Amino acid sequence: MAPVDHENEHPVPAYGYAARDASGHLSPFKFSRRATGETDVAFKITYCGICHSDLHFIKNEWGNASYPAVPGHELVGVVTEVGSKVTKYKVGDRVGVGCMVQSCRSCTSCAENLENYCPGMILTYGSKNLDGTITHGGYSNFMVCDEHFVIRIPDNLPFDGAAPLLCAGITVYSPLKYYGLDKPGMHVGVVGLGGLGHMAVKFAKAMGLKVTVISTSPNKKAEAMERLGADAFLVSRDTEQMQAAMGTMDGIIDTVSATHAIVPLLALVKTNGKVVLVGAPEKPLELPAFPLIMGRKLVGGSCIGGIKETQEMIDFAAKHNIVADIEVISIDYVNTAMERLLKADVKYRFVIDIANTLKP
Repeated sequence: MAPVDHENEHPVPAYGYAARDASGHLSPFKFSRRATGETDVAFKITYCGICHSDLHFIKNEWGNASYPAVPGHELVGVVTEVGSKVTKYKVGDRVGVGCMVQSCRSCTSCAENLENYCPGMILTYGSKNLDGTITHGGYSNFMVCDEHFVIRIPDNLPFDGAAPLLCAGITVYSPLKYYGLDKPGMHVGVVGLGGLGHMAVKFAKAMGLKVTVISTSPNKKAEAMERLGADAFLVSRDTEQMQAAMGTMDGIIDTVSATHAIVPLLALVKTNGKVVLVGAPEKPLELPAFPLIMGRKLVGGSCIGGIKETQEMIDFAAKHNIVADIEVISIDYVNTAMERLLKADVKYRFVIDIANTLKP
């Protein structure tokens, strides 16, 4: 029988999979969700993507985990109930929730539709909610969320392939837009061809850009060019290839979360070029001043996107038929999936079939 969470006492029974400690092992878990409030949307979860941050969190690699932890911030499903003041959604709508479920709604960032940069942002799981309880994510049967933080999933996007867009998709779409790397004909490099990288290639190509994938793995060349549509492929360890490509790119989206050298990437971008980090290496990166000064170059960062931009990204994906490349799994395979994720043994995103495999 699944253990019960007595610390998060709410009126509506829920069930999912949770980690109990830093081993990160996930197992069946009964908990509860709040009743649907006036501005809340409740929905049955059909699919939930597995993000690399889920793995970091359940193993407490960032030092901020709270247990029991129900991960998952790429969740999609069908609305089952709406609060009396909800205006955007109705029962039966296709919806999703990404990385956040609440923000302060009063700071400058919130006023500019940048809830993702709000100091009071509440994450979909592992965050303290407004009522003091800890949020639980999408490895579960249903969700209750304020309508402001719910995303509408267009009818032509399949639920399973759309789920990872709510984190991986917006994480690469937002910097392409904000840093002005979205103009047709521009040349953008994508470092790393994983969950984020393959989405960056798809969005960049749909925006009309020339795309070069930069990877340590020569065996990813055919995949990048023939299947994902990249225009060129650079092996970052090949000094001749890197030398030949110097000063050719307008910008780079760097998706790698392992410690790696930034200076060679700065050499690839033109004068006024931008290297944007969306991966989060554990150790500080080495960044000398001269490569920046000598080309008026920029190293920037970006973290997911606000709710308005996330909806814009999903609508853009629907228009251009962009979905993640996924491997759909059952919930009881989740621990094996985490082991494979650790070895980068997935193309390119695991998605849990919640509706058909999660049973109480």
